[in-house]
Amino acid sequence: MRFYTNLHPHYCGIDLYARMLFVCILDQQGDTLVHQKIAADPSALQAFIEPCQNNIVVGVECMHCWYRLSTWCRHQGIDFVLGHALYMKAIHGGKAKNDKIDSYKIAKLLRGGNFP
Repeated sequence: MRFYTNLHPHYCGIDLYARMLFVCILDQQGDTLVHQKIAADPSALQAFIEPCQNNIVVGVECMHCWYRLSTWCRHQGIDFVLGHALYMKAIHGGKAKNDKIDSYKIAKLLRGGNFP
């Protein structure tokens, strides 16, 4: 299993669905800058990422609609990382699971260099 270990000033974890995104952005110190549910709309995501767009990496768990986000990130010049769903489940599996927790854990895994 390989891990994403590049360093960035900001880390964005997104729990991804067809019509909605749960976005969590952390800084280098691990402080939460944004943690909110938004519509799966490029303009809504752009508004959240814009303040740190040049210094951010976006990570998502491999789900059915990741390719749209990947394409959007490529056009915006944003680093994009696709996590292996089975390996991520083994790493951040726990009793409590919801969209808010998942997006936070994805961002934490990116920040800590443990994103599979």
